[in-house]
Amino acid sequence: MKLHELKAAPGATKAPKRKGRGTATGQGKTAGRGMNGQNSRSGGGVRLGFEGGQMPLYRRIPKRGFTNHWRKEYVGVNVEALNAFEDGAEVTPEMMMAAGLAKKVTAGIKVLGEGELTKKLTVKAHKFSKTAMEKIEAAGGKAEVI
Repeated sequence: MKLHELKAAPGATKAPKRKGRGTATGQGKTAGRGMNGQNSRSGGGVRLGFEGGQMPLYRRIPKRGFTNHWRKEYVGVNVEALNAFEDGAEVTPEMMMAAGLAKKVTAGIKVLGEGELTKKLTVKAHKFSKTAMEKIEAAGGKAEVI
């Protein structure tokens, strides 16, 4: 079988409806929109969430809380994960991303204190938790805030 011999399975493809091409097509004249009314007109229809003048659901339910649009979201990397690097290495956020410890850096990387660190590393990150800093220094390494 060659690429030019490939065909879709029977019934997998359908011809598109050709609307407004005469009455013989079955989709002519009103093109399946019916006779009169809002939806038969061009530009007709109602906006999203409209309930015929009744107070819409999104306005009836109580609103609570607040979303801070300037919130900084840090990606957490545990101390235990830093054991993936060689002893004595200088670990940067770029290296953490390359190793797959952080998928995407939004506001930065925060090193958290979960687990144990067995290697002496110089870790550069945007933030450190208190326990993470203690564990890095206890292993003989350095924690540097960028």
